[in-house]
Amino acid sequence: MSEPTQVEPSPWAGRARVGGRWALRVATALAGALIAVLVFGRISAPIGPFDATLAFQPASGGASVAVPPLGAIAVDVYDGPLRLDVALQAVDQDRAQALAYDPVRLAGVVDRVSEDLQSAIVRLVWTTAGLALAGAALTSLVITRRRREPLIAAGITTVLLLGTGGLGAATWRPEALSQPTYTGLLVNATSLIGSAEDIVARFDAYRASLEDIVGNVGTLYSALSSLPVPSGDGESVVLLHVSDLHLNPAGFDLMEQVVDQFAVDGVLDTGDITDWGSEPENQLITSVGSLGVPYVYIRGNHDSAATAALIAEQPDATVLAGSTVTVAGIEVAGIPDPRFTPDKSTGDDEAGEDVLVRSGEALVEVIEELPDPPAIAMVHDPRQAGPLDGAVPVVLAGHTHDREVTEMEDGTLLMVQGSTGGAGLRGLQGEFPEPLTCTVLYLDAETGRLQAYDEIVLGGLGETEVRIQRHTLPAVDEGSLAPADDVPTTEGATLPDGILTPASPME
Repeated sequence: MSEPTQVEPSPWAGRARVGGRWALRVATALAGALIAVLVFGRISAPIGPFDATLAFQPASGGASVAVPPLGAIAVDVYDGPLRLDVALQAVDQDRAQALAYDPVRLAGVVDRVSEDLQSAIVRLVWTTAGLALAGAALTSLVITRRRREPLIAAGITTVLLLGTGGLGAATWRPEALSQPTYTGLLVNATSLIGSAEDIVARFDAYRASLEDIVGNVGTLYSALSSLPVPSGDGESVVLLHVSDLHLNPAGFDLMEQVVDQFAVDGVLDTGDITDWGSEPENQLITSVGSLGVPYVYIRGNHDSAATAALIAEQPDATVLAGSTVTVAGIEVAGIPDPRFTPDKSTGDDEAGEDVLVRSGEALVEVIEELPDPPAIAMVHDPRQAGPLDGAVPVVLAGHTHDREVTEMEDGTLLMVQGSTGGAGLRGLQGEFPEPLTCTVLYLDAETGRLQAYDEIVLGGLGETEVRIQRHTLPAVDEGSLAPADDVPTTEGATLPDGILTPASPME
């Protein structure tokens, strides 16, 4: 009887088993590394004035900077299986103000941001690598229960990490940094702020002139004592009208200094304190609660309901929404802009005049229910003021970024403010930068009549001019809202060569 023939194992079968074993090892190591990185591979770091988080995510390379809720900026700067995600979480108010007001720090802001970002990325790389190795080893140990498998998994992960880093270095494209892709509301960023090269040039000029601006501001304040008191007996209520701050730290600083130097009794803000009404912007506007005087605010078309709610929470702050408030004995009524149109590209800013007029009519209905008309009404858009003509002596507005004082047909004085924030980021575009403006109002403490007002102008980007001009109003005829002569007279001040000197009252 013949013995059975023995079949020798195929070399291909052995190779398949080995290949399958290594494929399983690679898959296990990769899965463990990815899980560990996705769950734990996120760090927090300061980048210039921002608090940011950084992480690597599975994608086709490149980098993305998220600015929630405005959108994101993507840069196709390298290839590979991981994308660098940077998310700006908030603006640190102290660091932002330090950069804005310190020319030395401002001069090195680009280098500082670059250093912060480089340091954060290096820390993220080491953190990600450590987590990937630990995740791969731990997953391999749990699945295989063999002591040497975690070492093999760590080796595989090391090779994968080196390959990823090598591919990123080999495909590094620094020229892509000048060609970012915008998403969300940031699609309009280039049209909003213009050419980056032009901005840098103008900002360098502005930075060089900061010392002159500071000197001129000091001259402005020293000249105040030479200006005549609006009221002969000195019994005046002093209110500050600001508008369209657009989140400019310099505008907030100007407001704070004027409140202190002019002994202001209250601030009247006719809106657009932010640019987009977004949560990250709200970090700076909380400073209105530190002014130490009543702050009366109406929402502009750039301000969200969340922004108005945050201001309402601040000490001494009041948000008017078809309502009134009394400040130092002066009654003020106000109604917000009925629109919310932060995105200028939509064209909504010029639409809906009927809606604006109806909001003015709604405020008139509120005023008619009062025993006496308030001394001042606040609106954001001057087109809301039409129905208020004859219902109140003075209407304050903003929105246009163009200061103008006019008497309406039925005697109401319409005072449209410029931009106390120099139009915010919009001050960086165009040949002629927006100045920072505000107005100090002097009202009779007993009657609430507007006696005089000081127009303050701080030169915009690249300018150092500072000036103040006082306008006095004649006494009103009995039973009339308008001054007897209908036109304010100017006492003001002159500014030869941009330096403020007191002037004598006009004859």
